[in-house]
Amino acid sequence: MKLAIVGATGAVGTIMRRLAREAFPSDELVAFASERSAGKTLEDGLVVQPLRDDTIEGFDLALLSAGGGTSREWSPRFAAAGATVVDNSSAFRMDPDVPLIVSEVNGDAVAEARKGIIANPNCTTMVIMLPAKALHDAFGLKAMVCTSFQAAGGAGQKGIDELTGQVGAVGEDVDQLVNDGASAARKVEHSIHANTLAFNVVPLLGSLDDQGYTDEEMKMLNESRKILSIPELEVTPTCVRVPVVVGHSVAVRATFDQEVDLDRALEALSAFPNLVVEQAPTPLEWAGRNETVVGRVRKDLNDPHTLNFFVVGDNLLKGAALNTVQIAELVAARVATSA
Repeated sequence: MKLAIVGATGAVGTIMRRLAREAFPSDELVAFASERSAGKTLEDGLVVQPLRDDTIEGFDLALLSAGGGTSREWSPRFAAAGATVVDNSSAFRMDPDVPLIVSEVNGDAVAEARKGIIANPNCTTMVIMLPAKALHDAFGLKAMVCTSFQAAGGAGQKGIDELTGQVGAVGEDVDQLVNDGASAARKVEHSIHANTLAFNVVPLLGSLDDQGYTDEEMKMLNESRKILSIPELEVTPTCVRVPVVVGHSVAVRATFDQEVDLDRALEALSAFPNLVVEQAPTPLEWAGRNETVVGRVRKDLNDPHTLNFFVVGDNLLKGAALNTVQIAELVAARVATSA
């Protein structure tokens, strides 16, 4: 097979190249990035190609992580040239003709790629989906209240750089942090995150709609409904940026049709593919790991149909690059089976 990696020099694209090499060791990989990176030799020996009509011919798979504008322009072109596209942007997620896939949850939906395009979910939605599916199959999911704690890396390498660049200046005067936090926050510039992130949390990610919710929060609602095939699922989202480099966490209050049995819930979570149960997982300790981890699983104090839990996942791995490559593996397996 011949695989294109578009956005190959970015934070996600770099990981995607490594994972694709591991998943498809005998196949040909071609790296694409912006015009300014064209001709650059990457650390794995690939030479970056420019995106042009004459350079995208002959691919079986195209894995895109280069932003919505690039995806909207080039995903249909790759598909028209014969490739199956797996897109990591938000461009096609809610298109009814484009399946939105978490490999362990609804991997069979690769067969529904009528446009030749498959979408990868938002990295925060992704974190929730494995435990949500496990518990939905056991008890019938009705509603979720989700409060996210999202890493700076969710905004890409620029988000990481802005956070780490702020830490020294903001943290040098502890007395100021205690007594004049506003002055400490103004010692640095911010453009990627909505406010100073070092030693802080920022409860605003994305643009606000007329209801006061951000587009990041609405992704959690709309994408959860589509992936789980629960069109009436109630989701109340609040997305918060926290001073973590990599790893999104979400506190979830999930309500079900059936009364919840805690032992049965823990069994369902433990048995689900690539989902680990741990008492109190943290994003730092799970950065760089492929699995999603769920902890603090407990019955609600007021509603016997409700379960509370805390879930963590690496937003660059399962939240982006890993799931993209897993989808590519599903596509390749389906092609091999039908051949």
